[in-house]
Amino acid sequence: MAETTDKTPIERKKIVLSGIQPTGTITLGNYLGAVSNWGKMQQDYDCIFFIADLHALTVRREPAEFRQACLGFFAQLLACGIDPAKSLLYFQSHVPEHAELQWILNCNTYVGEASRMTQYKDKSAKHADNINMGLMDYPVLMAADILLFRSDLVPVGIDQKQHLELTRDIAVRFNNRYGDTFTVPEPYIPRTGEKICSLQDPTAKMSKSDPDANATVSVIEDEATIVRKFKRAVTDSGNEIVARADKPGITNLLTIYAAITGKTVAEAEKEFAGSGYGTFKVAVGEAVAAAFAPIRADYARYLADKAYMAEVAKDCAQKASAFGRRTLDKVKRKVGLVSFK
Repeated sequence: MAETTDKTPIERKKIVLSGIQPTGTITLGNYLGAVSNWGKMQQDYDCIFFIADLHALTVRREPAEFRQACLGFFAQLLACGIDPAKSLLYFQSHVPEHAELQWILNCNTYVGEASRMTQYKDKSAKHADNINMGLMDYPVLMAADILLFRSDLVPVGIDQKQHLELTRDIAVRFNNRYGDTFTVPEPYIPRTGEKICSLQDPTAKMSKSDPDANATVSVIEDEATIVRKFKRAVTDSGNEIVARADKPGITNLLTIYAAITGKTVAEAEKEFAGSGYGTFKVAVGEAVAAAFAPIRADYARYLADKAYMAEVAKDCAQKASAFGRRTLDKVKRKVGLVSFK
């Protein structure tokens, strides 16, 4: 991404921002539903992606494992096609403007708003022994993440929709009080991604938090493991390989095969007409493994080259900091803080 001057492309195109918590690995569901489209988004938008390591601190983690998870997730995003020449990819904790803007936004956010957030209530219930202020303040930091870069569009799932609404409320309130300052962001509705279900429960969405290791497939698993998981995939009664409401297991596998190969479900049905379930499941597993082979190779290469990852992260963080600093300086002037610039 070009330097953040007044004529930089980051200000001519719409800005899409997404923060990603380093929780485990990118699954097949994540990849087909969202990540595979990110490379295409880079052609149409100026994209800002960051590892949300500050957000992740709301849950206690073993430091060494957490650090490794952050590095691993960074490598996975590079391997999945995030191009530092087109987008920004950095660690949230490397850009102090995120947290500095958060404090000012905290002073313009009401306690009632933060405490009403559904995710705060859910996480507090799940982590009753660690109900920290970060859980409540999480959406204000998210608002700072978004507003810092004058983001036009923000990809959000159902669990984050309420947070984006709060961000919009904060932006409008600040603009009304201090004059036009923030871009009020809109949700980004991507091209329809494939809904990929669990290999062990085809009525449920594939989730990286699923306790059953055979239910999910990640982009960095080896070929033998991927094929083995597909061999164990739950199917349905009968022997027809067709997508139908009463055949969720086979429908899920057909959806995966079609998405990963670029074929239609109808073409996949025709290809496997007359085949047995066993043959079909192996074919799907092999197709997924083949599609992920270059990602696995790139992931291993990036992970082995810490110097390159450090260079990318540092360069992108510097550019993000320079861009965000302009917004932050404007905010500080608006609220009356002294500046000698």
